[in-house]
Amino acid sequence: MPKKKTNKSAAKRVRMTATGKLKYARAGRGHLLQGKSRKRKRHMRRSGLLSAVEQKRIGLLISS
Repeated sequence: MPKKKTNKSAAKRVRMTATGKLKYARAGRGHLLQGKSRKRKRHMRRSGLLSAVEQKRIGLLISS
């Protein structure tokens, strides 16, 4: 049976934490920032954790 390949597009967008959860950077910080509130931009600076359902689905893509 061949080896399982890592989905590289998913692997570049998600990082594994020390406890095994999946962490991602929030979208919306690229451009058109003057139209967004200071609070909104500040909250987008924080990284987010995937929900349990998505963690299971995306975990299969990045587990090599």
